[in-house]
Amino acid sequence: MISVVVVDAETPGNVGTIARAMKNFGFADLKLVDPPELDRDGEAYGFAGQAREDVLPDAEVVTFEEIVERFYTVGFTATTNEDARKHVRFPFATPEELAEELAGVETDVALLFGRERIGLTNDELARIDRVCAIPASADYPVLNLGQAATIALYELRGLAMADSQLPDVERERANESEIERFYERFDATLGSLEYPEGKRSKTMRLVRRLVGRAHPTTREITTLHGVLRAIERATRK
Repeated sequence: MISVVVVDAETPGNVGTIARAMKNFGFADLKLVDPPELDRDGEAYGFAGQAREDVLPDAEVVTFEEIVERFYTVGFTATTNEDARKHVRFPFATPEELAEELAGVETDVALLFGRERIGLTNDELARIDRVCAIPASADYPVLNLGQAATIALYELRGLAMADSQLPDVERERANESEIERFYERFDATLGSLEYPEGKRSKTMRLVRRLVGRAHPTTREITTLHGVLRAIERATRK
């Protein structure tokens, strides 16, 4: 399942616009983190079109932490920091590339769109598995929140119908809680190795990006846990 998550939107109209785009392109599950008041007589419902009947009223209010724990997360950003030395936003995919990456992947995906003025924060992006950016003019790359979501959902519309396809067993991604436990164990292992404290957060962001692109299976994550256990045993000798 693919969910659309709007984080801390300031304008109800943008939430309605995103709900409408979801309805246009086959998406149904809307989740809201710290949403504005969505009055049924206000602009959110006014902008939602037919999505006012289902997508918008069925939206679930959640926390950012819940999304990270339950989903394979993709954060959308206008600022990419196109530099391999930057681990928060780089590497990134375009929506078209993301559609190809996710085709056939068996996992619950959350597409996260951030605030109108600043988007997703660096701290939030550091917790996300994959970063996506919409190609735009270098002179003015920042899109309106509703516009950005509409363009992204158009490019990803084929994934909304993926439920009718047979899963690709080779790309059946491990449960997100299993992957989160791997991140926690990797971080703990770095601590046991006395890895420089100042480098740990950047290294963990790099690992999250790397694993996020790989879509590991349960067996692969279990094997990696085994590797970390062997390292832990060796450091205790």
